[in-house]
This record gives sequence, C-alpha cells and structure tokens, in this order.
Amino acid sequence: MNWPNQNKWIVGGFSLTLLLMGLVSLLSYKNIIALRENANKVQSTYEIINNLSDFYASMTVAESGRRGYIATGNKPELERHLKAVQQMQTELSLLQKQFAHAPLPQQEQVTQLQLLVRQRLVLLKQSIDLYKKNPLDTLTQLSITEKSVRLREQILVILAQIKSEEKKLLQSWLYTSRSHIQSRVILSIFGTILSFVVIDAVFLILYYQWKKHQEITIIQQNIQHEKELIELKSKLFSMISHEFRTPLSVILSSAQLLENNFSKEADIKLLKNLDRIQSSAKLMNQFLTDLLILTRAESGNLEHNLEIIDIESFCLNLVEDIQLIASEKHQIKLISENFCHKIALDEKLLYSILSNVLINAIKYSPNGGEIYLILKCEATKTIFQIQDQGIGIISEDLPKIYQPFYRGQNVEKIMGTGLGLAVVKKCLECYHGTIDVESKVGLGTRFTITIPDQKSRS
Repeated sequence: MNWPNQNKWIVGGFSLTLLLMGLVSLLSYKNIIALRENANKVQSTYEIINNLSDFYASMTVAESGRRGYIATGNKPELERHLKAVQQMQTELSLLQKQFAHAPLPQQEQVTQLQLLVRQRLVLLKQSIDLYKKNPLDTLTQLSITEKSVRLREQILVILAQIKSEEKKLLQSWLYTSRSHIQSRVILSIFGTILSFVVIDAVFLILYYQWKKHQEITIIQQNIQHEKELIELKSKLFSMISHEFRTPLSVILSSAQLLENNFSKEADIKLLKNLDRIQSSAKLMNQFLTDLLILTRAESGNLEHNLEIIDIESFCLNLVEDIQLIASEKHQIKLISENFCHKIALDEKLLYSILSNVLINAIKYSPNGGEIYLILKCEATKTIFQIQDQGIGIISEDLPKIYQPFYRGQNVEKIMGTGLGLAVVKKCLECYHGTIDVESKVGLGTRFTITIPDQKSRS
C-alpha cells in the first residue's frame, strides 16, 4: 500500500512526538521517584535527630529526678526518675533500630553510646540505693556523682558526633537531589522543546506539500483539504495539551524546588552557607514539630498527660535551653515573683508553649536586648509572662497572630513560618488556658499565659 507523502510525515511526526513525550514522562517519573527517596531519607534523618533530642531530654529529667530525690527524699521525684530511665531505654532501643542498617562506624557509635548509658544508669541506681541505706553518706554520693558527670560528658560527645554525621548526610542528600533534579529538569525541558520543534517541522512540511499539491487543483478541493488540516491541527493540539499537562506540572514544581534550594553563589559563600544550612535544618525541624502538633490538635489526637513537676526547676532548665539558641546576642532572665510549689502539667506541652514564645522574642528582638520570663503562682492558676524589647506588633495584626501561617506586616525580612503562636494557642486549649498580648511598635511585646489549676479539672 502506497501512502501519500503527507500521511508518511504525519505518522512519522506523531511517532517521534509520542516517543519524545514518553521520554519526558519517563524522566519525570524518575524525578518523582528520586524526590520520594530523598524525602524518605530526610524524614529518617529528622526522626533520628528528634529521637536524639528526646533521649537527651529524658536523660536530663532522669538526672533531675535523682538529684531531687536525694536532696528532698520526695518519692514523686524518684518516680519521675524511674519513668525517665524507662523512656531513655525505649529511645535507645529505637535508636539502635534506626541504625540497624547504617555504616559500621555509626553502629559502633551507637554501641558505645549504649555501653556508656548502661554504666551511667548503674551509677544512678547505686546513688539511689546508697541514699536509701545511708542518706548521710555524702562523700560516696559525691564520688558517684562525679563519675556520672564524666560519663554524661562522654555521652554528650557521642550524641554530638551522631548529630553531626546525620547533618552531613542530610547535606549530601540535598546536594545530590539538587544535582539530579537540575539535570532531569534540563532534559525534560529539552525534550519538551524538541517535541514542539518536531511538531512544528511536521506541520511546516505538511503545509508546503499541501500547498504545492493544491496549486493544480480546484478551489473546492483546496477548501476541503484546508478543513481537514484545520481539524487535524485541532486534534493534535488537544492531544498535546492533554499529554503534556502532567509532565509540565512536574517540570514546573521541580524548577521551583530547584530555584528555592540552589544558589548560584554556592561556591563563593560555601562557609557562610554551611551555617545557614544548619540553621535552616533547625528551623525545619521546629516547623515539622509545630505542624505535627497542629495536625494532632485539629484531629483531637494531641496527647495531654498530667504529671507533677517542679515549675521553678522546669523554667530554669527551659531558660538554659533557650539561652543556647540565643547565644550571647540576647540575655534571658527568669523572675519568680512568689513561692511556686509543684503543679500538675504536661511537661512537653508546657515546654512547647513557652519555648515558642521565647524563641519569637529572640527572633524579633535586637542584639543585646533582654528577655524576661516572669513566673507567678496563685492558688487557682499559674501565670507566665514573657516580655521583650523587640520590634513590637502592629495593632492591626494583633487579632490575627494566632492564625496558622500568618505573619505580621513588619516581619517580612525576618525568617519564620507563622506557626509558633498557633501552636501555643492549640496547646493552651488542652489546659483551658488563655494567652493575652500587649505590644507597642518599637518598644516591645509582653505575652501573658494563664493556666488554671489542672487538679480541679481532672
């Protein structure tokens, strides 16, 4: 069967176009797979870092409980210590599972960490047993404490090494992902452009052949052929529009991701950007944490476990943690206006509430500014006031600051997600608590958080 030249060009053009479209779709599919794999690796790294942070927090609580028990003989402090020890062992087991398929050096680090933790737990148990037998034997207690502190320092070194390795791996995955995405986006764009070039060439050839052929035909035949050509163009462009929509969407999203994550000045500012990467990783971790809390709160699955805590000790530990973030640029001061006894609260939720407000105070305060955490305890409620000397909040923004992702008009140049105060609001709902704000632009802001007595509600 002898096909006209026009039909041959149409079939050839369609075949080549479909081949190029298939290639673009394949590259787009590989791009999606690579992004998913990278996301899984990043998620795994964040889980490890979160687990390390939880382990450190449990270790701190265990030591605090032991010291509280030895200092006061208070059994709730002993129970808090035992609960924290159990949590440490759980988190350590999870850490071992997470590193089950890791390289040998990392597995050895985890093994060494387990050994040091076991040794320290033995010392903590000896300290408690000694106190039960002879509370006045302070010399032996001091010796045990010194050994425990040395082990703690070794544990912290290993934790820092593991975190450092995980951050390096995260940086490597991000760099590899950017390189792959860049090459695949270029190939996808090239394939798309080439497809359009082939289509245009096919139609150009068809047009010239049709014109040459119709020069010797009557006007009616010319009109008929023109209608057929118009119909063919319509079908072809409809098909192209449908088939390219998905790969073009992938190309666009990948290009946006590349633009947001790739800097042309990366080689020039490498050292500076390394610090930015670390800061961004922390912000991201905070963002994920805040987003998880919001999601659980909105679905009604946010855990709320009351436990008796020493609120002054808790605030001291919190200030120490936040001061590490603030470094020397800001000074955080704790003021306790009256005697604060032990109260029933969820320690993790309270930490999330106060840390978010304190971090905001640091973020929006000038270098050298002082930030105050004021603690007030009353018979039926506990009040926390956080006061800064920062840029303040515009009055128009005050009713909206607790909305997720909302950011004020005067903070455009300051990095943030707009989730912090939304998380605070959701956590306070678990306590039936309130948050009030007073702010003057250029002078500072004061947040007042009020939490009613939880025993009367339990």
